[in-house]
Amino acid sequence: MKLKEFLIYIKKLSFAKIINVFKYIFSLTISYISRNPVRYNYPLSISVEPINYCNLKCPQCPVGNGTMTRQKGKMGIVLFRKIIEQSGKYLLNLFLYFQGEPFLNKELFQMIEMAKNNNIVTVTSTNGQFLNEENVEKMILSGLDILIISLDGTTQEVYEQYRIGGDMQKVIDGIRYINKYKKKLGVKYPFVEIQFIVLKTNEHQIEDFKKLVKKLKVDKYSLKTAQIYDYKNEERFIPSINRYSRYVKKGGNWMMKKKIRNRCNRLWNSAVITVNGDVLPCCFDKNAKYSFGNIQEDSLENLVKGKKFQKFAKTILLNRSGIDICNNCTE
Repeated sequence: MKLKEFLIYIKKLSFAKIINVFKYIFSLTISYISRNPVRYNYPLSISVEPINYCNLKCPQCPVGNGTMTRQKGKMGIVLFRKIIEQSGKYLLNLFLYFQGEPFLNKELFQMIEMAKNNNIVTVTSTNGQFLNEENVEKMILSGLDILIISLDGTTQEVYEQYRIGGDMQKVIDGIRYINKYKKKLGVKYPFVEIQFIVLKTNEHQIEDFKKLVKKLKVDKYSLKTAQIYDYKNEERFIPSINRYSRYVKKGGNWMMKKKIRNRCNRLWNSAVITVNGDVLPCCFDKNAKYSFGNIQEDSLENLVKGKKFQKFAKTILLNRSGIDICNNCTE
């Protein structure tokens, strides 16, 4: 984490948030030692899903490839306010994305502003297709802290092999608009991170990507490994460069490089809330199969500490490989 990014979090720390971090550490330690789940803390981080549909057709995305079984929709400001009221005091950060393209929800900027008014670090991620001058200005004025932009290629031909339906030039223009309006408005934020998902189709452009982001004058870039859902049978996107692949071929079969251990920090320190208010254990539960319940029917505290959480967490501690969503997880 860069200093500029680190300072965003330091400035928004509070006594309640610090105490909640210690409660998390204590809960996790006791759970790992005893193999019996306990949770005294609120989530340190929450991913809220502003919308669960998208303008692109990315082949390894459940929304893009049509395999997501949940009903499509978008979150309203009333539900979002309820989430903030119940969790805002303790949150280190709020991720305004899960499935779908957040900028398709016209209330996104109002959500960011509401979180900002509650002293929460706000982060959102976008495919960059809607970073026109109007949206960029609204985004900056809303007070967004961190923006992650996906740019998985340095030429349109390569870029569109994964970002199907996307225009790479729109992403480039959007980044330039951000620099323009930050200068015009006299602000340093949002902190801009450009993310490159390394695939077999684009791995030859990694060095060109590094040169491009340097020219674009962004705060940070990252090379991200790709989650391949059917990695045992789907090879066309698995990188040949070992360090950028989550998978390895042994005996003619593809498998995860990392061994699944009976533990998961993410389950204790975060939560995901879908467009309709379902509270999920993590971002790998794309279809809300393991929902702990709905925040419109019960409090967030009850849901992240209740019976469904206890049952799920117990399985994590004793037999994590028995949970299907964990079998393609890097945690």
